[in-house]
Amino acid sequence: MARHLITSALPYINGIKHLGNMVGSMLPADVYSRYLRQRGHDVLYICATDEHGTPAELAAKEAGLSVAEFCAQAHDAQKAVYDGFALAFDYFGRSSSEQNVEITQHFARRLNENGFIEERAIRQVYSPTDGRFLPDRYVEGTCPHCGYDKARGDQCENCTRVLDPTDLIDPRSAISGSTDLEVRETKHLFLLQSKLQHEVEEWVARHEDEWPQLASSIARKWLTEGLHDRAITRDLDWGVPVPADTWPELAAEGKVFYVWFDAPIEYIGATKEWSDLDPENRDWKSWWYEADSGENPVRYTEFMAKDNVPFHTVMFPATELGVREPWKKVDYVKAFNWLTYYGGKFSTSQRRGVFTDQALDILPADYWRYFLIANAPESDDSSFTWEHFTATVNKDLADTLGNFVNRVLSFSKKRFGEEVPAGGEPGAAETKLGEEIARLLAEYEEQMEALQFRKAAAALRALWSAGNSYLEEKAPWLEIKTDQEAAALTLRTAMNLIHLYAVVSEPFIPATSAAMRQAFALENDTATWISPEAARALTAVPVGIPFTVPPVLFAKLTEDDLETYKERFGGEPAA
Repeated sequence: MARHLITSALPYINGIKHLGNMVGSMLPADVYSRYLRQRGHDVLYICATDEHGTPAELAAKEAGLSVAEFCAQAHDAQKAVYDGFALAFDYFGRSSSEQNVEITQHFARRLNENGFIEERAIRQVYSPTDGRFLPDRYVEGTCPHCGYDKARGDQCENCTRVLDPTDLIDPRSAISGSTDLEVRETKHLFLLQSKLQHEVEEWVARHEDEWPQLASSIARKWLTEGLHDRAITRDLDWGVPVPADTWPELAAEGKVFYVWFDAPIEYIGATKEWSDLDPENRDWKSWWYEADSGENPVRYTEFMAKDNVPFHTVMFPATELGVREPWKKVDYVKAFNWLTYYGGKFSTSQRRGVFTDQALDILPADYWRYFLIANAPESDDSSFTWEHFTATVNKDLADTLGNFVNRVLSFSKKRFGEEVPAGGEPGAAETKLGEEIARLLAEYEEQMEALQFRKAAAALRALWSAGNSYLEEKAPWLEIKTDQEAAALTLRTAMNLIHLYAVVSEPFIPATSAAMRQAFALENDTATWISPEAARALTAVPVGIPFTVPPVLFAKLTEDDLETYKERFGGEPAA
């Protein structure tokens, strides 16, 4: 089977992420990875915390910790949340790892050797009080456009205007608060992206027809505007150091690589972290270095929200091309629009919306996994509202799936005992059901293969609904009054549907799928997938095996629950 490399956007280290971050990268990557594994493919799903850059230093300062201590704690806190969401990473690394330092410095040296890095003098804000140059986010002040007094030197969060530190009114150091600032000359390294423009255009042209329109249009827009040379170093205490063997003067000044340069390389670094844990059985280069990939090439799929698309469709490919080594480049970019909160922005800094740790405090992960994927912002932005969330949980999860499982198993236990009943031979209704299940399962597979998650969720929901339609048509609670064999057949068929649902629903709701599967005492139940052809027969659960009735799979949410959630989080975005 094929080898699939999967990555999702690296979550930044400064704080627990909100639901928009989850549905915009990590969760759909997990759903797709789980599906591919079930279909028998060799899958490697890699992610990591993005730990460098100004915000990490500022967050550590606010927490009263060294940056290293802060990042270590924040990494563990984020990983705990992702474990709670059942994200099945093969490895969740850290961009501050030794492996990322090694590979980032290798990339920089090779780019320099190939003439794509240049040392340039620039003018930058300097704080005599702090004794250091201040990167853009270390300068705060009043926005000249809207008057917001906490604007940063790179962008005003209030009006979203892009800024330069020298644009700010009454600028001050974010470290000390000092207003005694100067503009001095300093040197930095620049990646000469302009020299790689045509190569990137040719590379994008070979892939953009396959990508979603959102990804290809963003890449094309950046290329049309032209690639500009960009600084790849900063004056920070925390980051990948500029190697002294290549740039001794800059290394002596403590320059580090800018986060946008080293963060994409961390996908490779994290894979090496994973490989170094078991080097005899894991070969990181076979996934990333095409010369070492062997006869079974890798297909690389990346998941990210639209703000990250330029980095991974244009800027990082430029870096990889400039290295002049056969590093694996992304084949398919699955880009997402925004998930909004009642039509307004989620905001990490302003704590607006529902955050992933809060979500798990309210309800188990499967509630959130299903809702988010079923409403993924693929073709356009989608809005989270508590009313929509409650209605989806109650209709799809509690009524369509949960109620079907409960009433089939409970009724069978009450009337036939704790073993799967025999019943008669399948008839026209079962043949019709089998054909419908095979058709819907094929549709589900088609949408999953195409990475169309909302359509895949709709096909999965239709599979669940088919079971309810069959049950209503056969009405075993009436059949049993006149024909016990017919009622037993109906229930046995419905139990086979439950087992089918357990297997094919696993990418979306893994904990619930496990509970459904464990309801049956099947020996050697090693099925990882059920093909449409096999599903048509509905005979995976044999007569006579014991079964149990699992606890309620999904609790219905009440009006009181809805009001509680809205009172806690607000029923509309902050003004």
